[in-house]
Formats: sequence, C-alpha cells, structure tokens
Amino acid sequence: MLPQRLTPWTAFNQFQSELNHLFDDFRFITPLRRPGFPAINVWEDNDAVVAEAEVPGLKLDDLEIYVVGDELTIKGKREPHNGDDAIYHRRERGTGLFTRVITLPVDVDADKVEASLANGVLTIRMPKAESARARKIKVKAG
Repeated sequence: MLPQRLTPWTAFNQFQSELNHLFDDFRFITPLRRPGFPAINVWEDNDAVVAEAEVPGLKLDDLEIYVVGDELTIKGKREPHNGDDAIYHRRERGTGLFTRVITLPVDVDADKVEASLANGVLTIRMPKAESARARKIKVKAG
C-alpha cells in the first residue's frame, strides 16, 4: 500500500476526527443535561393526565415537581455514589442536576396533583381541569 499524501484537507479531517474523539470522551461529565432525561411516558384517561418518569437511584427528597399552566417540570439531582476520589473505568450513569419540562395535552387542576415514587419510577397523577373533562351530551329528538 502506498503512503497517503498529506494534503491540507486530510490534515484538517484528521484534526476534526481527533477533536470529535476528545469531545466524545467528555460527554460523561454532564449526561443528565441532555434532552430526554428522565425518560417520561405521558397519557390521559377521562379524569386525569398521568406522567411516569424513570428516576433510578433517586429518592422523593431529590426531586422537585411543578405544574404551572400547561407545563409539568421535574427537577432533581443525582449525587455520585463513589465520591470524588473514585477512579472510573466506565461512567454511563450521569450525576448532577437535571430539569425536564413537558407540555401537557390539556389543562389540569394543579391543586390536586399527586406524586409517588416506587421502584425507580416517579408517577405523577394530574386531575384534569373541569373545563378539560369529557362530558356526555344528550341528543334531543327533532
């Protein structure tokens, strides 16, 4: 195989590849700030909107939940388990602060929101506002 001739473009591509590799190594520092953490499912039935969020390793005291207008906000913090002096060989579970804001599909009654945490799943039940509930309409014969 012939040696590759070094051109400005190959040098630039090598430099860009090295920079990408460098930044990939630093992704572990703040993975909880990426969009989509925690993973959330949101659904509704006739009476309420329900959100389930995966928050393994967190306690209810680690979380703050707000419902303002048509937005649900989940804030929290995951502390490192091994301390600052640990030498990591792989670090895929993030630590630090996170915030997730979800736009709700209907208006909810913020005064009646309930949250529970079991087996690493945060469940938030938000009763629909009276104006958002389905009503059966009686049809009159003409």
